[in-house]
Amino acid sequence: MKKVLAVIGSILLVGGTQAYAATATAASTSTPIVAVVNVQQIFQQSPKIAELNKKLQGQFKGRQEKLIASQKSLQDELDKFKKDASTMSQKEKDDMQKKIVDDQTALSKDANTFQQDLSKEQNKIMKGVLSQLNEIISGIAKKNGYTLVLDSQAVVYAADSADITKQVASGFDK
Repeated sequence: MKKVLAVIGSILLVGGTQAYAATATAASTSTPIVAVVNVQQIFQQSPKIAELNKKLQGQFKGRQEKLIASQKSLQDELDKFKKDASTMSQKEKDDMQKKIVDDQTALSKDANTFQQDLSKEQNKIMKGVLSQLNEIISGIAKKNGYTLVLDSQAVVYAADSADITKQVASGFDK
């Protein structure tokens, strides 16, 4: 009985190995269909991206103008201090220097907070845009039977027939 099980196990093992080898050979001999897409071009030319940028600028414009005004005010204080320092008493100089340092610290803190908030919002928007682009690219690839889609910036050469940038851009801007 043990010999029969050993023979059957050997047959299954050899048969399974041959079936796997045949499948692997078939898969490796089929030619992959490759497409390229220029994502950077889509970002630069898309009206949807331009609209998102405009919306983001509008969202942060007030804070940016406030920072610019604070920076100008600080510069005016510094100029006044330089101009009037020679005629000021030591107490006035100390008070003005303290005020300038405090204003610089506040401005720096506000600028850092602004930059962090702006970056956070840009990343949030970018994540959504990239998700949409990936869905569109995947849909086009499945529809046309592409097995691989690469960013054209990472490819040395690709025939124009392999470029799906226009299809992706039109799908994205809908």
